[in-house]
Amino acid sequence: MNPAVHRLPSDEVLPEAADVVIVGGGIVGCAAAFYLAQRGLSVALIEKGHVAGEQSSRSWGWCRQQNRDRREMPLSVLSMDLWDRLAPEIGKDLGFRRTGLVYATDDEQVLEGWASWRPVAEEFGVDTHMLNAAQAAERIPETRRKWVGGLHSVADGKGEPALAAPILAEGARALGATIHQNCAAYGLDVTNGRVTGVHTEQGLIRADAVICAAGAWASRFLRPHGIVFPQASVRQTALRTKPTANVGEVLYSSDFAMTRRLDGSYTLAISGRATLELTPQGIRFAREFMPQFIQRLKAVQVGLGKSFITGPDSASALLTDNPEVFTGTRAADPAPMRRLVKAIMDNVRGTFPQLADVEIDHAWGAFVDCTPDAVPVVSPVDALSGLYLAAGCSGHGFGLGPGIGYLVAQMAANESLAVDASHFRLSRLVDGSKVKVGAL
Repeated sequence: MNPAVHRLPSDEVLPEAADVVIVGGGIVGCAAAFYLAQRGLSVALIEKGHVAGEQSSRSWGWCRQQNRDRREMPLSVLSMDLWDRLAPEIGKDLGFRRTGLVYATDDEQVLEGWASWRPVAEEFGVDTHMLNAAQAAERIPETRRKWVGGLHSVADGKGEPALAAPILAEGARALGATIHQNCAAYGLDVTNGRVTGVHTEQGLIRADAVICAAGAWASRFLRPHGIVFPQASVRQTALRTKPTANVGEVLYSSDFAMTRRLDGSYTLAISGRATLELTPQGIRFAREFMPQFIQRLKAVQVGLGKSFITGPDSASALLTDNPEVFTGTRAADPAPMRRLVKAIMDNVRGTFPQLADVEIDHAWGAFVDCTPDAVPVVSPVDALSGLYLAAGCSGHGFGLGPGIGYLVAQMAANESLAVDASHFRLSRLVDGSKVKVGAL
């Protein structure tokens, strides 16, 4: 079942030309549209389904600096600053709150791992504190677990996945951008090695620059143009409860993660518990992903599913250039894994007596698009002038979304960059550089 999402109308008329065309209506594409429109550039955002129809509405909603890979930290700090400004700038609530994040564990080794991140926290000024057993118990109102400790990331928080990307899109439209849903991008228009537009199912839009923010579909969109982007989709499961008792805003343990929504419900999941489905694209990039597979094999199961024959990693996506691969799947909507839904609910009910009778409102599956090192790509594409890639967010895209959108907007506008983007270059994934797998 699709998670709830704020829906917005489309602009009826496709423009003949725009300064920048953005392919993909997730949080990254919508943020890029907003920041480009703020600069006075004409922007057309193209989405094959509806805005936030895939991973951007299926995430936990976390906006965090805590435990991020060091390479992502400058982008994370930037993103948190941008989250603070968005509601005042747009005039609408995206659900962003600096509630703090509380982690707790009954495993001493896990606690030591969290403590080992403290030098990174100190380097980037992240306000985070280790909790002893008594402090963890005090912060989490439950009686059925005996925590050995935890940590409290004071200034981190959450946003509302149902609202964030659509409201960013509305903010971009208010500044002159146009939003085109149910309008698949078929491919790039290229002249003399430079991008000159995008072919869509509704016609050609000429453009000086194109941003590919197509999430799990990015590799397939780029492949017919000879651009290699190693990407794999990992199938995850989450659910939303009905409004219930408040046991905390954003909580994490090894066997559950929970985020309280604005209506008093919770989004629930288990970190790292996912399925890597065997697909033609996955097989194609198996060598590049092998270090990550080995490192995370215990958390990620390997299986076979419908993604072998439909969707961005399928045989038809890899072996043909038929644009119907985009129109045939307006929104990738894998089924939730029932065993995980049961495990999530058992763990939460077993931890919190207050939630013994909590009810599930709906559950969903999602394809999280990953890179071999689990670090996003935010980069010009060297092979085609005027083309920029912002994808491969590896499960970190919601919280980093404003920062990624801001950074790629600066690239497309030929501005000096707010942060060093060298760690996010596409070339690192294809030039033989050693893969260093980032944090979850």
